[in-house]
Amino acid sequence: MDLSHPEAWCARAVELGADAATIIDTGKIVTAEWVRMKCLYGCDDNGSYRTCPPNSPEPAYTRRLVDGFRRAVLLRSSPHRGRQNSDPMSRKLNDAALKLEGELFLAGFFKTWMMGAGPCDYCGACELDGPCVAPERARPSMEGCGIDVFTTVRNAGWELEVVQDEGDEYSFFALVLVD
Repeated sequence: MDLSHPEAWCARAVELGADAATIIDTGKIVTAEWVRMKCLYGCDDNGSYRTCPPNSPEPAYTRRLVDGFRRAVLLRSSPHRGRQNSDPMSRKLNDAALKLEGELFLAGFFKTWMMGAGPCDYCGACELDGPCVAPERARPSMEGCGIDVFTTVRNAGWELEVVQDEGDEYSFFALVLVD
């Protein structure tokens, strides 16, 4: 597949398993310190993964990283309902984003790098005293790096609201930075 054009990146993301994808200028990706704090003090998996706070990049570092790219592919997986769908659906989206990252790299976009949805759980909780058993797949979440997903998604032209009840529909998002 010819991945020389951004439209093809979005089409490929959908082929790989995302429900939708759009191009976003990296200037519209918002980072904020409060996002990382929600991961540190609001997530029940806090400290269980190498890719989550306190081990993931801080927002200022993430901002510098994002600023080194011109554009990104924002991938969405939705609508979902029920907590039981959360892990398989976020994994499916993260797999699609990781495959897209690899294919874009092979197409000549050597700087390409992705951030996923939720904790990296390819292996379960990490053995923090030993080496990562899947470093080629391990990626932090956007939130874990301090990206304000709500504002970023809205800046991309999509709607996103806070889920208020367990039965409400929800979405997952992943980001593939491309230069």
